[in-house]
Amino acid sequence: MASTTNELTHDFPPFFKVFKDGHVERYPFPIPNHHVPTGLDPNTGIQSKDVVISPETGLSARIFIPKINGPDQKLPLLIHYHGGGFCAGSPFDTTAQKYITSLISQANMIVVAVDYRLAPEHPLPIAYDDSLAAFPGGLH
Repeated sequence: MASTTNELTHDFPPFFKVFKDGHVERYPFPIPNHHVPTGLDPNTGIQSKDVVISPETGLSARIFIPKINGPDQKLPLLIHYHGGGFCAGSPFDTTAQKYITSLISQANMIVVAVDYRLAPEHPLPIAYDDSLAAFPGGLH
């Protein structure tokens, strides 16, 4: 009897494919999207820092802070959940970095960009749980 380990059951290009034996393979990301280090962006004056929200799950986020004009300045807070259908993307990549710094440059706000765990390695509702766990005040 032939092995079924390489028999494809679901194909979701350009993200991943699922095989009959249950294993999952990610496609290589089609667009170069590099991890951006934290720190001060010299072009925008926006500072970023990575934080761990939950050591148990590895949930983390990147905080973006615009240039502050004084100790009494109050800024709005935006919690950002990156796109990617809960199976691709990260707040640490170039696409997210450019988008978020553009938002901050226009709206002058603090952004917390959540790095929720991705499917298929972490099936739904894990991304939903991570998203709620990252919300200030713990709406869970």
